[in-house]
Amino acid sequence: MAVTGSSAPAELSAVLGVTIDPELLTLALTHRSFAYENGGIATNERLEFLGDSILGQAVTVKLYRDNPDLDEGDLAKRRASLVSSVALAEIARMIGLGAYIRLGKGEEQTGGREKPSILADTVEAIIGAAYLDRGEDEATALVLRLVVPLLADPARFGAAMDPKTSLQELAARLGLGAPEYRINDSGPDHSKRFHASVVLSEEIISSGTGSSKKHAEMAAALEAWTILQAAAK
Repeated sequence: MAVTGSSAPAELSAVLGVTIDPELLTLALTHRSFAYENGGIATNERLEFLGDSILGQAVTVKLYRDNPDLDEGDLAKRRASLVSSVALAEIARMIGLGAYIRLGKGEEQTGGREKPSILADTVEAIIGAAYLDRGEDEATALVLRLVVPLLADPARFGAAMDPKTSLQELAARLGLGAPEYRINDSGPDHSKRFHASVVLSEEIISSGTGSSKKHAEMAAALEAWTILQAAAK
């Protein structure tokens, strides 16, 4: 259910623990589908670009300081698991972000409020908005509040490093059989995007995209692992 009206930014700011200018926060919540259907107004894509950089820096510094015994490779893998679209979508679901996103009717009808890519992009846009309005320190504090619940689950890092194997092992432990991957692609030959779905017990449980079949399968596998891991707890 969508949360609309002038009170929505204030409600979300309370959830985030930081007060962000309502106009800027509204922009961060504006998906391109909404902008297109409302006369081509500004979208959250520039804020998403900024937030991605702030997110990466904050997570990198925290991992570096908290893990003095880890080498560069392990730090990079842990960072990748925390800033992935799967992780950001999980964060978005934890704070109920989907209800606040401004979506076009088409996206609304096709479940856009639960799409990992839309949720993840909106988290990054909100981080960008926090940076512009509140400065680096408060934006960094917001990032850390959002990722701390994920840091409490060490199994996540193993799954991020080898999601397909981790998914196969978890599915076997739960008696669900071996995962099946279904792949399709879109776009011109020079810029193809691959889309993978994970099927378990004849049911599609997750999807992922990437610049190659391998990357799409890994994204879908990590999302499936996250879903099964949460359900098994």
